[in-house]
Amino acid sequence: MFILMVVPFLLSYPLLMANYVDPRCFWRINLNEVEDKDLDVTCSFILGAVPSSMEKSYFNQTLDILKITKNHKYALALAFSMDEINRNPDLLPNMSLIIKYALGHCDGRTLTPTPYLFHEKNEMPIPNYLCNEETMCSFLLTGPYWETSYTFWIYLNTFVSPRFLQFAYGPFHSIFSDDEQFPYLYQMEPKDTSLALAMVSFIVYFNWNWVGLVISNDDQGQQFFSELQKESKIKEICFAFVNMMSGSEISFFEKIEIYYKLIVMSSTNVIIIYGETYSIIELGLRMWESPVIQRIWVTTKQWNFPTSKRDLTHGTFFGTFTFLHHHGEISGFKNFAKTWSHLRSSDLYLVMPEWKYFNYEASAPNCKILKNYSSNATLEWLKEHTFDMSFSDVSHNIYNAVYAMAHSLHQVNLHQVDNQAIANGKGASSHCLKINSILRKTHFINSLGDEVIMKQRVMLKEDYDIFHFGNLSQRLGFKVKIGTFSPYFPHGQHIHLYGNMIDLATGSRKMPSSVCTADCGLGFRRFWKEGMAACCFVCRPCPENEISNETNMDQCVNCPEYQYANTEHNKCIQKGVMFLSYEDTLGMALALIAFCFSAFTALVLCVFVKHHETPIVKANNRILSYLLLMSLMFCFLCSFFFIGHPNRATCILQQITFGIVFTVALSTVLAKTITVVLAFKDTDPGRRLRNFLVSGTPNYIIPICSLFQCILCAIWLAVSPPFVDIDEHSEHGHIILWCNKGSVTAFYCVLGYLACLALGSFTVAFLAKNLPDRFNEAKFLTFSMLVFCSVWVTFLPVYHSTKGKGMVAVEIFSILASSAGMLGCIFAPKVYIILMRPERNSIQKVREKSYL
Repeated sequence: MFILMVVPFLLSYPLLMANYVDPRCFWRINLNEVEDKDLDVTCSFILGAVPSSMEKSYFNQTLDILKITKNHKYALALAFSMDEINRNPDLLPNMSLIIKYALGHCDGRTLTPTPYLFHEKNEMPIPNYLCNEETMCSFLLTGPYWETSYTFWIYLNTFVSPRFLQFAYGPFHSIFSDDEQFPYLYQMEPKDTSLALAMVSFIVYFNWNWVGLVISNDDQGQQFFSELQKESKIKEICFAFVNMMSGSEISFFEKIEIYYKLIVMSSTNVIIIYGETYSIIELGLRMWESPVIQRIWVTTKQWNFPTSKRDLTHGTFFGTFTFLHHHGEISGFKNFAKTWSHLRSSDLYLVMPEWKYFNYEASAPNCKILKNYSSNATLEWLKEHTFDMSFSDVSHNIYNAVYAMAHSLHQVNLHQVDNQAIANGKGASSHCLKINSILRKTHFINSLGDEVIMKQRVMLKEDYDIFHFGNLSQRLGFKVKIGTFSPYFPHGQHIHLYGNMIDLATGSRKMPSSVCTADCGLGFRRFWKEGMAACCFVCRPCPENEISNETNMDQCVNCPEYQYANTEHNKCIQKGVMFLSYEDTLGMALALIAFCFSAFTALVLCVFVKHHETPIVKANNRILSYLLLMSLMFCFLCSFFFIGHPNRATCILQQITFGIVFTVALSTVLAKTITVVLAFKDTDPGRRLRNFLVSGTPNYIIPICSLFQCILCAIWLAVSPPFVDIDEHSEHGHIILWCNKGSVTAFYCVLGYLACLALGSFTVAFLAKNLPDRFNEAKFLTFSMLVFCSVWVTFLPVYHSTKGKGMVAVEIFSILASSAGMLGCIFAPKVYIILMRPERNSIQKVREKSYL
């Protein structure tokens, strides 16, 4: 069965594609305002077949259309369909279809027999007539509303055996889907199996996500709502309001008031209408002011109503977008209508209530001419041209129903089952049962290229044509085919709209917005508060160093570690690499200070070497003085390892050199301090302490202390040596390269060891500060260690409170300050005496002072 279904579709696919790419525009004159009673009129027919040919004049006697009504089009479509079949020699040869009865307002005359009058004895006794005289199965064509079809079915179901097969040409209704409950009733309108997907695709196309929904509160409406909810959830579409109202809940005018308030109070610009509620909205729109109707209506019905008491300016009202089942184009209908003797008038196409369309080759230019004219000028222009009338959805259903009857009767005739049934005396009941059995299997392609499947349980997904309906004035209606929908198109491309036709219909390709919340732009993210719908949100700026480079992002994105967010938070910018370089003012200043101090230290060493024979140089062990000056000079020079682009070698050298050279300097100060104490505390030749002094024992302090520091540094390098690290957070927009200490514990061990040496030197020097002043260095050593300790005690909190380049600058400054303190406190007084007071630098002065 699946193959049988698909193959005809594939065969007809080129025809469908030809129709899709060839849009048309339509027009019609608006009739007088439809009154409430017009919504309940019926137009039903009883059809049959006779074994003779019928002349076309037969329909002149059946259809009198001198007085126009809204249901005239159904009778005209029926007459055209039956005449086409009667003239087809390959379908029902030697037989003709006839109209037995017209029930309701079908031809514009006074009320003809209706199902409500069947029980009236004074009216046409259809049941008795059918029982006594009819020997063939008759066909009942009912509509256009499902209530009409249901009323007929209830009455006909009272018969013991079927004498009618019923065809409902109105909109599809789920109540008739049960084959067991309605075995002899066929719905000609296909089920809207893909309508929800079509409408959602249309809404997504225009970037709408906030729509209102008005549907009938019945099984069909609830099923459509369920399908629409499913598709809307996938595409993140929300409903501003959902109104499901049954026909019996409240009065008509109360319904209009409810819909009015819903639409006026809602913030949505798009409203979907589905089900029987369209008639209430249609009449209600007449009672509303112009600002209210400035909405976009998405429906499945062809509305015919004036939107205002005055002509509307193009572009102020976007009208109605309607989804209609796709049908092939009818041919010959215009010629059929023109053959009626009493219809041959120049005003034919203005008085007919059906839509007319332009020719293929001139559709777009003619549409523009029509829209550019004034109301009266447009009507005059239309009178001068001839256009083809188009079939509505209901007319197509009548057309297919008549052809289904013909095909089933044709199959019965081929098997001569009808004659056999009549010969057996079983009459119409047996005939209807046989035709019903064949009708369920009927599957054909009509002359329009449409596929017709009578077994309603076999459903194909439907294609839709999308039309825009609007009014140029009170008197002139206008619709344009703006696109198509097919579920058989590739995924995500089900809908195809014609941009030029949208521009023609609405005046602009840019449709009004219908969203709960405006899009969150670049640099913002969506945030939902409790109770908000999925389409309603609050836009919040992205946090620091996060961006959103698309609209409506749920989460901002962190920039990579080597990039940072710009001030608008919509893109990441590459961070500039920073380090304490010689080009920086701070780096240049520190390098200059280090160079000056190292040069000054070298100058002091030269002075000491030049005056090495003087008492002030020889005092306190001049070798230790030379060694201390050289270590201080290296202390100043090691600052250069901290400046410039860091690499693994410089990171290791700056910490190891710093630790070792400062250890040598401090151990030298300690040795000099001990030398002073030994020199002044024990000067007897026979004392043991003098032997330590003479033998140079204090000089061993330097290698011993330095060796211990070297061991600590070796362990540091072995466990976790310093390495190049990056700091992305200390300075916005920059990556700072710096030397990570590696093992922080090892660093503080080295620093703690230096602190112990400094504290020991300070303690010893402080105890020796009051010894006789014969070039006694104890006071100078005490001050130097005091300065050293003060610098490094201050260093710790400042170092930890700074980041990036500041940490490096603080460490360099501490090195320079502590080294300069030692240089100044110990050697500045001696240089002053050597250079400025040379008379005090003599043995005579030393002896004179010793005797004082």
